[in-house]
Amino acid sequence: MKTGACLCGAVRFRAADVPDTFGVCHCRMCRRWTGSALLEVSVPEGGVTWAGAENIARRATSAWAERAWCRECGSGLYYKVTMQGEWSGKLDIPLGLFDEPDGFKMSHEIFIDHKPDSFEYGGPARIVLTRQQCVEKFGALDSE
Repeated sequence: MKTGACLCGAVRFRAADVPDTFGVCHCRMCRRWTGSALLEVSVPEGGVTWAGAENIARRATSAWAERAWCRECGSGLYYKVTMQGEWSGKLDIPLGLFDEPDGFKMSHEIFIDHKPDSFEYGGPARIVLTRQQCVEKFGALDSE
C-alpha cells in the first residue's frame, strides 16, 4: 500500500498493488499537462481510494482518455484510458504525488519520437544541486 497527495493536500490517495516501476510519456498532451514528460505509475483503478474526492475535477482530453486534477491547487492526479482495451482499468498516477517515491525503476518510455531533444536525465554538462545547495543559492525555502 502506498499513499500520496496533491500539492495542497486537499486530495489524498491510498493505492494497493503498486508496481515498483514507472513509465514516461513524451506525447504533446502529457507535456502540456505536466510541463514536462509525464512520469507515471500505473495502478489498478479499483485499488485506489481517495480522500477529498469532492476536490477532484475530470475532463475527457481525447476520445479514449481523461485526466483529473485537484480543483484547489491544480495538481494533476491521474491519466486514465476510458475506452476498453489492454490499457483500460488503470490509473496512471504521477510519480511525484507519492509520499514515498523512492524505489521505483523506469520501465518504459512512450512517444519517444516526440521527446524534445532537450529532455535528458543525464549527461556531463548538466548542473545538479542538492536541496541544501538550492537553499544556499536561492534563499529560504519552505519545509519541503
